Amino acid sequence: MAGGGQNGVILKKDIGLISAIALIVGTMIGSGVFVSPKGVLYGAGSVAMSLLLWLLCGILSLFGALSYAELGSAIPQSGGEHAYLMFTFKPFSRCWGPVPAFLYDWIGVIILRPTMFAIMCLSLATYATQPFYGDCEAPLYVKKLVAVPVMILIAAVNCHSVKLTTIIQNWLTLVKLIAVAIITIGGFYVMITDGTTYIAEGFEGTSKDPTTIALAFYNCLWAYEGWNNLNFITEEIKNPNRNLPLAILFGIPLTTMCYILVNVGYFAVMSKEELVLSDAVAMIWGEKVLGVMSWIMPLFVVLSCLGAANGCLFSSGRLCFVAARDGHLVDVLSYLHKDKYTPLPSLIFTTLIGILMLIPGELGQLIEFFGFASWIFYGLTAGSLLILRKTKPGLKRTYKVPLFMPIIVVIVSIYLVLAPIIASPQMGYVYVVMFMLCGVLVYFPMVYYKYTLKFFGKITKYLQILFMVIPTNME
Repeated sequence: MAGGGQNGVILKKDIGLISAIALIVGTMIGSGVFVSPKGVLYGAGSVAMSLLLWLLCGILSLFGALSYAELGSAIPQSGGEHAYLMFTFKPFSRCWGPVPAFLYDWIGVIILRPTMFAIMCLSLATYATQPFYGDCEAPLYVKKLVAVPVMILIAAVNCHSVKLTTIIQNWLTLVKLIAVAIITIGGFYVMITDGTTYIAEGFEGTSKDPTTIALAFYNCLWAYEGWNNLNFITEEIKNPNRNLPLAILFGIPLTTMCYILVNVGYFAVMSKEELVLSDAVAMIWGEKVLGVMSWIMPLFVVLSCLGAANGCLFSSGRLCFVAARDGHLVDVLSYLHKDKYTPLPSLIFTTLIGILMLIPGELGQLIEFFGFASWIFYGLTAGSLLILRKTKPGLKRTYKVPLFMPIIVVIVSIYLVLAPIIASPQMGYVYVVMFMLCGVLVYFPMVYYKYTLKFFGKITKYLQILFMVIPTNME
């Protein structure tokens, strides 16, 4: 059944296998690999080590995503980490059991997901405005003035139609693959005609400092952020027991291959010294290889950012929607449009928070500090798979992952949480912990004891009329 329910509506199953793959690939491949993969190379120290790190991070992302695929097959609910943490820990304690899921919602809905959406749109605005300023950098306020309408446009499309959103995502993912193909083919052509001077350096200059290697690994993993996005929309995937693991098995290896091939294309043309010093690698590559056609590279970056932002909002809106449906946010955020079956209030809410994050200041630092917290929940979610294998061995699982995969994800997650704190302790990490503790203070009165302000009811009714949204049923 899709659409209507007995007392409300449910999410429609509009996402097929191709669209699911496009969501993974299109969200993971943003501007980073086209703009500045230097963070990985700087920490690795050599061409071969940086390529090896891209491969290892792809494998780790695959392990994490396949672990999530098992959870998705056993717990066929949207919301990703939220759904799995609720299902795993709530039975242990009615009071404290939902706390891990709420803290994930608290950080994800209020900080991480809207900020990631804002950063992607700001990156788009940066490369859309730069041609009008020549060699000078476009003013920040100009970038923000362009980014905000882009955010509103993406939100409008997402609110209007799931099918239109996925069609746009499919085409933008195809554009990214074309850009990857151009850089790859161009790089191999240069290697055939001019030799392999730069890439032949291999492991020469590899860093011997474990701290810098760890930093490179951390930077590389950020390029793979989004490997879990498909689990946010499980209820909208056609035949999720088949298509969820299949999309992951196709999408993440494809993304890994794209990242490696693009870097090979760069190293065919540019020395590692040039690459480390550049903040716009694809543009310099285009000037060296494409000549008068080099203008297409900034266009590809803009379209790549658009696809990543579209996929980010699509999945982020579902996290907000499911968190509200489980009582962790105000009820109206769990409502769907009565005709379009889109989570319109949660999409608008995520966009508004993103715009508020964009206006005042430094988004990158916010993501840097709160990003390490996301690995707490990645590790906890992978750990929940191990717990469920023990506590619910009879749970129906159409797909089971080898146990070494979630174990590796848990171990790496612990490392990625502790490494930046030990290597470079900063007050920012203290603020993150304090923000999480504030979440506990909000949880007990507002969620556990269900205290609500009287005027919320009137606001909810007004918003229902304004947005034409109604309560939802679970399938």
